[in-house]
Amino acid sequence: MSVPAADLLASAPAQDLRAGAAPRARGWLRNLEIAVPGTVLVVLLFFCFIWPLVYHVPDPTVGNLFQVNLPLWSPGHILGTDTVGYDIMSRILYGGRVSFEVAAAVQLIGLVFGGLFGMVAAYRGGWTEAVMMRILDVFIAFPSLVLVLAIADSLGPSETHVIWALSAFSIPAFARVSRAATLRLRDQPFVVAARLAGTKTWRIMLRHLTPNIAPQMLTFSLLGASLTIILEGALDFLGYGIPAPTATWGNMIATGESFISVYPRLVIVPSIFLLVTSICLNMMGDGLRARWGVR
Repeated sequence: MSVPAADLLASAPAQDLRAGAAPRARGWLRNLEIAVPGTVLVVLLFFCFIWPLVYHVPDPTVGNLFQVNLPLWSPGHILGTDTVGYDIMSRILYGGRVSFEVAAAVQLIGLVFGGLFGMVAAYRGGWTEAVMMRILDVFIAFPSLVLVLAIADSLGPSETHVIWALSAFSIPAFARVSRAATLRLRDQPFVVAARLAGTKTWRIMLRHLTPNIAPQMLTFSLLGASLTIILEGALDFLGYGIPAPTATWGNMIATGESFISVYPRLVIVPSIFLLVTSICLNMMGDGLRARWGVR
């Protein structure tokens, strides 16, 4: 029995809508994967860096012994105070500033030095690549946290030393990603054509390779920033990072650990901020990787 032409015409639009609904839904979800964590990160950055400039925030390193252990939502202390009288909200904001600064600096150092190292190794190939990658293997062979602890302990506790200690972990990781991305590109027609035309090596790397590996490097830097913030907090917690009274999320958790049974908020509040920031950076990295098709 044949289907009337009118029925076929009536059902075609519905079938097209159903066929296009799944890709649109996936695209909408991918947008949310980027928009939601991106908004949270922008809000955190605003309150950590801009808010103290436009609104009076108590000094995070000056306590008031007459206002110790104030509960949440106390007048003038929205998150209360700790056992020394430090304003917890102020220390959260300034601690977030330290975490973002360390994460950004470590990723920038890894991106520049590690990215260049891996790109040169992959583009040159041969014995140059073999020697350079064996050097990286020496660093990668060490457990990352043990290597970072050893470097931080030898340099001493400070924000600058924490940045360099964590960079020893990020440089080999960025070099690996850069090398893998460059290997996929160095024999592509546009790179071969530039080489045959006599273009200098540094120009090929700058104008042809760097823009094409940028998506991989950016997504990896977001994922790396998440791990960097966790490692920075771990160093502070273990006493190898930024010393008190400088506010960091890690040393806030370390200080509050002794009072966790009495004042659990001293540990819970900075832990929540540390966790949320790390999750948002991971979600941003995953969302951009899916958007750009980075492997």
